Amino acid sequence: MNKVILIGNLTKDPELRYTPNGVAVATFTVAVNRPRANQSGEKETDFINIVAWQKLADLCASYLRKGRQAAIEGRMQTRSYDNKEGKKVFVTEVVAENVQFLGGGQQADGQKPANNDFDPFGDPFANAGKPINISDDDLPF
Repeated sequence: MNKVILIGNLTKDPELRYTPNGVAVATFTVAVNRPRANQSGEKETDFINIVAWQKLADLCASYLRKGRQAAIEGRMQTRSYDNKEGKKVFVTEVVAENVQFLGGGQQADGQKPANNDFDPFGDPFANAGKPINISDDDLPF
């Protein structure tokens, strides 16, 4: 079984590219804190490369930004290639199958939505305690 689940913060904005066939691919790195401190008592962080394809790549490029927290579910992949000097380079990365956008939401332009805008990736209880405008026609009962 090859299953990876990570929660971390993006180290930079996702990079969106397209294959020659027009398939979207987004790459980004997440910083994931280790649960225990090392022998010196310091917390350590792993920097894990993520690859997302097709519609998921477009969504990641639109909604994820540097510093934003995300949960990534996917599979570990290893591959190799020869670099410009002819030396074989090995790469280990996670191919994302599902990405949950955590923390505060941002629009594609990097701005936070106004308080009255629906933010599908942010805190669902952000407007807690404020009146909600619902008509009787909206209720299922």
